[in-house]
Amino acid sequence: MGLFLLWLLFGIGIVIQGVYLLVIFGRTAWFKSSSKSHSSENSPEGVTVLVAAHNEFQNLKTLIPKLFEQDYPKYDVMIVNDRSTDRTKRLLEEMMEKYPRLRSVTVKYTPNHVTAKKFALTLGIKVAKNDVILLTDADCIPSSDQWIRKMTAPVREEGKTFSIGFSGYQEKSGILNRWIQFETLLTALFYLSFGLWKAPFMGVGRNLCYRKSFFMEAKAFKGFWHLEGGDDDLFVNTYATGKNTGMVIDPEATTTSIPKETWKEYLVQKKRHLHAGKYYRGEDKQKIGLYSLSHALFWIGGIGLLFYFGFGKQWEHFLAVCGIIVLRSLLIWSIFRSASVKTQGNAVSSNAPVNDFFYLVYFWVLGTVSHQAKDIKWK
Repeated sequence: MGLFLLWLLFGIGIVIQGVYLLVIFGRTAWFKSSSKSHSSENSPEGVTVLVAAHNEFQNLKTLIPKLFEQDYPKYDVMIVNDRSTDRTKRLLEEMMEKYPRLRSVTVKYTPNHVTAKKFALTLGIKVAKNDVILLTDADCIPSSDQWIRKMTAPVREEGKTFSIGFSGYQEKSGILNRWIQFETLLTALFYLSFGLWKAPFMGVGRNLCYRKSFFMEAKAFKGFWHLEGGDDDLFVNTYATGKNTGMVIDPEATTTSIPKETWKEYLVQKKRHLHAGKYYRGEDKQKIGLYSLSHALFWIGGIGLLFYFGFGKQWEHFLAVCGIIVLRSLLIWSIFRSASVKTQGNAVSSNAPVNDFFYLVYFWVLGTVSHQAKDIKWK
């Protein structure tokens, strides 16, 4: 009975994982871009690049000049100075003299009934000059001077309400950075692949575009003002559909952020991100939950069978299970490598097969802690 149960768990895990890896994640890993070129007319629709910043002096000093290197004829940049106590205000005053299309609005306090970042973003969107809003964070850098043109194309040219892109992290040495690369790409495989399957359920605020008119019509973040986080994924989860959302998979349309340097900082960040997940629609929770459950079944069943056949010296069965695990690891490696090239232009080192095993602990432990957490904060 015990052997049958192990085979059952292992078999269910193999089948469901195969569907996710080949059918769903394969949409991103083996994505073929459309031959349609984006319009390059001299008078396209205007775009406002929006950044909410709290004590981001150093990052803004780097970001603002980069934003004004964009090859797009009609755009401005709005920086929301959210209660900063560093030199952000002085920097913005100096930068606005240098860059006429740079604008700023200051948040002096946050009302008690709303969370800081949502209030800052709402204020910035309300005063934005253009209807097309392109969001990023202060610690992000566009991957090319085509970022605005390509990220906003589905909204400007195809009549979409949302445009969702990839945002990665700088590649550095060390175990933490390789884990960050792995987890970031796995998350992207979820939201990009389901988006390509006309079932979008999240996006990242580091690289997200939507219309101001829709935002105002939806009454901003109505229903989750009180939640830390969710200004990106919950907003998309609530309103994005297969018809009104476009996915942008292009190395020139990404942004790159500064990764956390310590495990403590990283876990605090991820706890905030995962906490928002419990407010997703039921069917969207199932998309992630079914993958994670089948992932656990695969590893629990597989390891159990290895111990059973190893102790019983049934080497043919032992090698058969090993072979299946190795084949899946090779598939994981191939998908992550290909998806990295599609989204970032190069194969970022992530130790995908190894980190795939440790994801078992990461998801179930940190996910449970994040689900129950009450001390979530932005800054």
